[in-house]
Amino acid sequence: MFKRVENELEFAMFNGIWTTVWNEKGFEFEFSEVFLERYVVVTEEGHYVGSIEIKPYAEDSSMNEIGPFLEHPLIQAEMGHIAEIDKLAILSTFRGRYVTDLLSAIVHYAERHQISYYAMLLEPVLMRALRISYHVPIQKVGGRVFYKGEDVIPSIVNAREVYMNKERFTWLIDPRHNVIKKYK
Repeated sequence: MFKRVENELEFAMFNGIWTTVWNEKGFEFEFSEVFLERYVVVTEEGHYVGSIEIKPYAEDSSMNEIGPFLEHPLIQAEMGHIAEIDKLAILSTFRGRYVTDLLSAIVHYAERHQISYYAMLLEPVLMRALRISYHVPIQKVGGRVFYKGEDVIPSIVNAREVYMNKERFTWLIDPRHNVIKKYK
């Protein structure tokens, strides 16, 4: 299940997840002061295993230094309805099983806040998995760029296409059914 980070414990778990994954991959840490929302993924057993941060996108965004986002027609046409995705991470022993929770969280946020597109820096392997396994509508904005420890591809995810066509995305988790069962 995905859930909003709402307290200090969840914030500590959020930071623990993405910093563990970044450390594993040799990425540089970058803590965000400004964000729109943070989510964690929690297993039915109560383990915190995934994180994602949604940040505002603006003309002066540092993302524009990595890829030509600002020059892209979709970004130009939808300014004000764009957000950035950062700190997308799943602990290594849980990878593959909880991607749909993270994707569902960003789609749910996008629909509630009328976000049309997300600007992202995607690892090539993750980008391929999102396109092939989950049929996420992704557009490359530029070629591979070495950034903070690994190659990434500047990309735009069409969140509006997903939330306007939910029936095509069978992996999408309905937030009304996104509940953790309590175990004693």
